[in-house]
Amino acid sequence: MSVSSAIVAHHGIVAGIYDELEIGRIIDEIIPKQGQHKLAHSEVIKAMIITSLGFNERRLYIFPKFFSNLATERLLGPGISPEDLNDDVLGRTLDRIYEANLTDLFLKITLQVMQKVQFDTNLLHADTTSVSVHGNYEHIDGTPAIQITYGHTKDNRPDLKQFVLSTITNQHGIPLFVKTYSGNASDKKNLIESIQQLRAAVQIPKNVYFIADSALYTAENIKKFNNDVQWITHVPSTINEVKTLLHADITLNTGKDTRYSFYEIMSDYGEIRQKWVLVHSKDMQERKEKTFENSLERMDVQTTKSFKKLSSLEFACEKDAQAAADHWVKNHPWYQYNQFAIVPVSRKVEVKRGRPSKTEERLIIYSIQAEITRNYKVILAEKEKLGRFILASNDLSLDPETMLDYYKNQSAVEKGFRFLKDKSFRISEVYLKKPERIEALSMVMVLTLLIYSVAEWMIRTRLKERDEFVPNQVNKPTQNPTLKWIFMDFMGVIEVKLNVTGEPERQLTNLNANARKIIAILGGKCENYYA
Repeated sequence: MSVSSAIVAHHGIVAGIYDELEIGRIIDEIIPKQGQHKLAHSEVIKAMIITSLGFNERRLYIFPKFFSNLATERLLGPGISPEDLNDDVLGRTLDRIYEANLTDLFLKITLQVMQKVQFDTNLLHADTTSVSVHGNYEHIDGTPAIQITYGHTKDNRPDLKQFVLSTITNQHGIPLFVKTYSGNASDKKNLIESIQQLRAAVQIPKNVYFIADSALYTAENIKKFNNDVQWITHVPSTINEVKTLLHADITLNTGKDTRYSFYEIMSDYGEIRQKWVLVHSKDMQERKEKTFENSLERMDVQTTKSFKKLSSLEFACEKDAQAAADHWVKNHPWYQYNQFAIVPVSRKVEVKRGRPSKTEERLIIYSIQAEITRNYKVILAEKEKLGRFILASNDLSLDPETMLDYYKNQSAVEKGFRFLKDKSFRISEVYLKKPERIEALSMVMVLTLLIYSVAEWMIRTRLKERDEFVPNQVNKPTQNPTLKWIFMDFMGVIEVKLNVTGEPERQLTNLNANARKIIAILGGKCENYYA
């Protein structure tokens, strides 16, 4: 008799959701297996997703060893072994994803998922992030691949080249769109292009809102929406009208949530009629106040240097000196003059050796002398307005509190980016041979997020439908567990293979009550992996 074991853990949930959504079928239709290759591309992509959600701190593209301890045949299919999952197989699949156009492939998968799972899509959140890579990646002119290059980094890694990843998610953080851009591409162009591409591929109902941060808000972009798309966005504070409103002495109305106050005004910025909502957040106020004094101290140093430069200047007349002094204080409104004076100084027109004669021509010049101090009246007024920002929407009937609630859900897409860059996920530390493969890998990254987000949404929704609960991290009942926490209940699940008569018998062990509940809630394909 021989006994062996292999890990199943939570990987059966990942494999089950992949099967339940019929993602493999769509992939096989678009990039079918060719030649004598053993594995279909759908099977390779499934293996990549299982590896990604292994949370084992391995990079996504180094996965043959990962499957050496897993129940590979149970998870991927009969006859598939870890040795089949080599670098050549992975590279071949990434090449085919790129050739098929990764954005189009992901859109077709998205449409299939939306048919299988009826989740809400009335709020669509668009955002971008930068993904750092290791390597030189010299761009070859004339190739359609993105350019891996230096750009504005959101990873705080200016030393590394990068590419930009654009996604659009629903309010639950389920990604519906993905597109890659060159590392130096402009967010202003990326966001509107992504939204327009999704609109061209999917019929968007009129009651849907596209939501984005201030990078979307330009006169050119909002004109492209016309009136057939509703949008909500943060308005950049660099716009003159915004600066005026942010510092205006106006009364805001406290909302139902007393942490927020609002003031509404209509605007025709970009020749588009829209509603602006000035929002004051107490929480933001408190956060900014903590760093306000440090900012003032840094500003003191800069302002002192600036005034020292001004006081070293010489002016031909008192009027010019006064104009320069007025200009300086206008540009430094948080400061004021003390003991201000414009001082005339007599100077020789031509420097000669010896005692000056009584008739020697002299030149009168003027300089500024003063002490500068903080203008606390202005600073206090500024401090009171720290928690202000402006939202805009072309839906003029949208009340301020609803607009804010919709916009706050922008954290759904940002949460997805944090997920992709989690240290236990590691796929953001990309190093592949070709930019084309990096583009393809980015689609797999977001497809992994899709599987994770849908599974989490399904569990939460069905727990509420059944009025059931699972324990959270402090052993209290919850209906909103994270999927990563759910995975913890499956950590010890293994497949034991017994071979007594020559016919191996497989059994699962260590399925606890919480794991069994989750399997029953998900049902369908997930149950098959734990049968």
